[in-house]
Amino acid sequence: LNRGFTEMHCMSGHSNFVSCVCIIPPSDLYPHGLIATGGNDHNICIFTVNSPAPLYILKGHRNTVCSLSSGKFGTLLSGSWDMTAKVWLNDRCMMTLQGHTAAIWAVKILPEQGLMLTGSADKTIKLWKAGRCERTFTGHEDCVRGLAILSEMEFLSCANDASVRRWHISGKCLQVYYGHTNYIYSISVFPQCKDFVTTGEDRTLRIWKQGECAQTIRLPAQSVWCCCVLDNGDIVVGASDGIIRVFTESLERTASTEEIQAFENELSQSSIDPKTGDLGDINADDLPGREHLKDPGTRDGQTRLIKDNGKVEAYQWSVSEGRWIKIGDVVGSSGATQQTSGKVLFEGKEYDYVFTIDVNESGPSYKLPYNITEDPWLTAYNFLQKNDLNPMFLDQVAKFIIDNTKGQTLSSSAQFSDPFTGAGRYVPGSSSGSSTTAAADPFTGAGRYVPGSSSDAVAPVGGVDPYTGMGAYQSAAAKLENIYFPKKDAVTFDQANPTQILGKLKELNGNATEEHKLTEDDLIILGKLMSATCNTSAETPTSQQLETLWRAVNWPEDIVFPALDILRLSVRHPTVNERFCSEKNHVQLTILLLKFLNPNGKQANQLLALRALCNCFVSQAGQKLMMEQRGEIMTQAIEMKSGNNKNIHIALATLMLNYAVCLHKANNIEGKAQCLSVISTVMEVVQDLEAIFRLLVALGTLISDDTNAVQLAKSLGIDSQIKKYASVSEPAKVKECCRFVLDLL
Repeated sequence: LNRGFTEMHCMSGHSNFVSCVCIIPPSDLYPHGLIATGGNDHNICIFTVNSPAPLYILKGHRNTVCSLSSGKFGTLLSGSWDMTAKVWLNDRCMMTLQGHTAAIWAVKILPEQGLMLTGSADKTIKLWKAGRCERTFTGHEDCVRGLAILSEMEFLSCANDASVRRWHISGKCLQVYYGHTNYIYSISVFPQCKDFVTTGEDRTLRIWKQGECAQTIRLPAQSVWCCCVLDNGDIVVGASDGIIRVFTESLERTASTEEIQAFENELSQSSIDPKTGDLGDINADDLPGREHLKDPGTRDGQTRLIKDNGKVEAYQWSVSEGRWIKIGDVVGSSGATQQTSGKVLFEGKEYDYVFTIDVNESGPSYKLPYNITEDPWLTAYNFLQKNDLNPMFLDQVAKFIIDNTKGQTLSSSAQFSDPFTGAGRYVPGSSSGSSTTAAADPFTGAGRYVPGSSSDAVAPVGGVDPYTGMGAYQSAAAKLENIYFPKKDAVTFDQANPTQILGKLKELNGNATEEHKLTEDDLIILGKLMSATCNTSAETPTSQQLETLWRAVNWPEDIVFPALDILRLSVRHPTVNERFCSEKNHVQLTILLLKFLNPNGKQANQLLALRALCNCFVSQAGQKLMMEQRGEIMTQAIEMKSGNNKNIHIALATLMLNYAVCLHKANNIEGKAQCLSVISTVMEVVQDLEAIFRLLVALGTLISDDTNAVQLAKSLGIDSQIKKYASVSEPAKVKECCRFVLDLL
């Protein structure tokens, strides 16, 4: 009698690991239903039951798809590490749910029409109705990993904080269940009742009845990733040892005595690492001997540790069998805990270090796990990829890893600084796990909005992706790959603190003369424009908003800077770019911005005008305008070289880089000549290495694939002008990029 399951198909369609699977119920078109899988390749594959190749592939997420849930009428809800959930109908994306600030690990469609749930690494759960967020549930203290529906009105959630919570959809938390000793990854409900099962990083499957943990089943694997209850009440679990196991209460479906014995043997031979904390803090010297197993246990799943011939063994009490079952040997138990072992647990794996990285003030902080045996560049690269962060940061993150792990002993109490915020990072065994220091924006010295203050931080620049650099860290003998140019896309200035910008605008509005003063309504309108253009709302900027902005940017020079900052951010939005840069209005925009590029003007205005010009390059209309007005803009911009403000120099270098990108595409030799001449002039005076780096990328982009431009650059003596940068030791990207440019010359 075969009580097991047999493999019908091996389906393939993803180019990387599959992270979630879900059944789409039968429909008229597909009477057997469909199978949906989400993968690390950012795609969702849809299969029919009887074919190994996908029926179709859903593309749209920008990172791993890690959870799926199907609803009525062929709807599918997907959650991704890209912080969004998407609603699909057949092969089309209908809606994108935006609002979480970290990866969405769990999604569920509620029985009631149009209601959906998402659980996220930002520790919250959101309830969505027809694509809009209705409510946010807070209470979990760590990533929410799983969701399960109890009824139309109630649901369960489990999280990395080792708790399960029962919620009413009105927002109230009805109950919290404790039992697991580590992350809980998965939760599933029994049919027709409120009992449920959970699995987690503590090697267990736990069965909950009437709100209590009624049974604990240990497995010979550290991570029990997923569980599901079948219609017949059997429980299926998948674990990190690559094995799927089915547990049943039914006598006729129980495995053979040999299979059960094999499972127990496997369990008794597994080694339990005390550092995981699954068995509490262990001190081998205090443990009793084998005689301790003569006393029966008091509850099912109770664990007892004994010491036998110097070895520590773990046993678990089984009520049904009335005996202690060996569940493994405890290895290395010298009373080690996470604090004393020097290892840090992150997402179920052990690392030598787990750094907390804050990229900007408004966003979430990210955990960067690292083992001393790993390549820092590869770790940095994978970290940026995984969190969908700007590849521009590669050098910074890799250098941060190298600096903060160099010869450090784990007990060191030295303070390490985070590459983005200068704040302390997470040192294993320290009490606080996250750095709360806000990122320094060039504008917010000590948390206030001070434009152009020469803070050391440079606003993160969008887009330069030279640093996807596997080639970045190699021995000198290896051939370095040119990851710097030709640059294909414009670089933009995206960092923003909308609250501070609007706060400053309100403050200065108080000092404005009557003719310039904005009304309360105007300020609200500008606030809406900010949220529409800084991606915090899905709304499109309106004509009324843009007219209000236009009035504000025509304020007197001494108070205009917050309005210029709003313009700088807004012009990245396609609607605004089209409106301000199109045939009808474009002359006004260039006249306005060039007026601020006056050597005797205020530095804040110069900086923001340059950044606004850089950001014009994001859309077709802006590129066309920038190219048409190139002569005037370059002539005026070059005047900005004379100051000593490095942020202005970086913005100026970025403007040249964006021109180089356009000129490389258009292959316009007169334009290239003009741009080379400006770069050469600016190189004479600029000291800041980030600005130099951008000028070098611009140079390389201009002369790539164009022998005429190479000749032109040589005739301007650019090769001898840049030679000195080939020996710069830090940052390495300056030296590398410079050498690639010199190779072309």
